[in-house]
Amino acid sequence: MKTRIEEYLKEVENFKAEKIEHLEDFRIKFLSKKGLVPALFADFKNVDPSERKEMGQLINELKNSVQNKIASLKENFDSSSDNKKGSMDLSLPVNAPMGSRHPLSIVRNEIIEIFSRIGFTVSEGPEIEDDFHNFTALNFPADHPARDMQDTFFIEKDPDIALRTHTSSVQVRVMENTQPPIRTISPGRVFRNEAISARAHCIFHQVEGLYVDTDVSFADLKQTLFYFAMELFGEETKTRFRPSYFPFTEPSAEMDVSCNICGGKGCNVCKYTGWVEILGCGMVDPNVLESCKIDSKKYTGFAFGMGVERITMLKYQINDLRLFFENDLKFLEQFKSSY
Repeated sequence: MKTRIEEYLKEVENFKAEKIEHLEDFRIKFLSKKGLVPALFADFKNVDPSERKEMGQLINELKNSVQNKIASLKENFDSSSDNKKGSMDLSLPVNAPMGSRHPLSIVRNEIIEIFSRIGFTVSEGPEIEDDFHNFTALNFPADHPARDMQDTFFIEKDPDIALRTHTSSVQVRVMENTQPPIRTISPGRVFRNEAISARAHCIFHQVEGLYVDTDVSFADLKQTLFYFAMELFGEETKTRFRPSYFPFTEPSAEMDVSCNICGGKGCNVCKYTGWVEILGCGMVDPNVLESCKIDSKKYTGFAFGMGVERITMLKYQINDLRLFFENDLKFLEQFKSSY
């Protein structure tokens, strides 16, 4: 055993490691559970009692030599690594490709910024809603078509729960918990059971707005949306309002803007009318205010809602809504210069 230990000591003394991996192999060889040093301790019981003191000292000497060798070489490797880091030129340009925001995120943020300039705050709510917040509180009759299965994704185990079909449900929650004046927008993802095509999808994004206070009029609504259209599409944009119907607003209207693709002359995007519808709006129905415990005799308000996809298609002249969901890098990289 003494001869073996002396040979191991020479091996340890002469050991050199060019890579950190070699040092790990050296550690395993001598100090692992099945390594040489534990094997010597296991054989120690067979040593003659008269030699045990000397053998024990030699084994401990070997163990200490191995540990000191490992510590010394490891320190050299760490020092060498630090020198390499210190020699790096941090002023060199980075070659990593620049990322970009998704076009829907760009337009959504721009819409939020425009309305924030005139005092609108941002409100958010759950994507899974109950019937009251998604329909009943918004004055949807029990037999309204929007309650049918072809429009709404109901939760199978509970027909009273569904994926929200609009972010108007967030406005209901705001009115339940806040007394007027209320001035808020509700951006978010919504779901409808529709066939996917170039102009429709079962998942899309909305930004809905609500303003409730004393003496709010339809003129306030028109001026707010006129300002929004000018800021988003440019000062040359023309607008018009057409009568419409929504269960939660009365009177109701749809707002069109002049088609920026053909300049109002007519194309397949605007269906050769020169106009493109971008949102629905109207004065909040008194029944909706009362459902949310707001005195409709004292307060009035207006609401509006727009699809982010449609506005993005118009703003960037995109002709297929499905491009927003395909994650095609060739398509997304076009928006690197956008904020």
